Amino acid sequence: MSMELEELKAAWRELDRRVVDQQALQWQILRDQRMDRLRRGLGPMRWWQSVQLALGIALLLWGVSVWSSHLHTPVAFGSGIALQVFGTLAAIFAGRLLGLLNGIDYASPVLDIQRRLAELRRWRVRVEAPVFAVLGSVIWIPVMLILIQYDFDRVGHDYWDHAHGLVPWMALSGGVSLAIVALVYVVLRRLGKRRWMEDQFAGTGVRRAERMLEDIARFERE
Repeated sequence: MSMELEELKAAWRELDRRVVDQQALQWQILRDQRMDRLRRGLGPMRWWQSVQLALGIALLLWGVSVWSSHLHTPVAFGSGIALQVFGTLAAIFAGRLLGLLNGIDYASPVLDIQRRLAELRRWRVRVEAPVFAVLGSVIWIPVMLILIQYDFDRVGHDYWDHAHGLVPWMALSGGVSLAIVALVYVVLRRLGKRRWMEDQFAGTGVRRAERMLEDIARFERE
């Protein structure tokens, strides 16, 4: 009788172990599926950053070609430098974001992935968005001036001496663009839309990934 009882207890322990193993396996499969969805959800951001990296390098090289071929034309020289700086920043920012995305280990604990994603969000909200908001308001100025310079190059004569008001007008337009950006920022903050703005800066992929990670974390807690 005692032997039968012990065998029964051992059978129950074995059954419990199998149930626990089965639950762990099911949870691992579910987690892998959700992490795969999370990885694919961030794919478009990785793709766009690759495009930005290529575009930044192209603008950088364009700027270098402009200023190096117009060393004695201040307007074209300055515009080429400005374009080179913008292209360099665009390439660096894209490289930084790609580094953050590639640094995410989807097999690591959810909390670690959330920390990585929070770092990525901070970078986009506090650095990338403000810099591009400012530069994006004025980068069209050197581009326009370079295109005008190309027209001058084609006719073989420099007419900048006859266009005294053009550069100041563009600078004023750039100032107005900056003022509009600042005004929109202030108005949205006054309306209590700061969190909404930050979400827009972070991007759809980041927001979706944050929600998925929160769901996984909640499931693990339960």
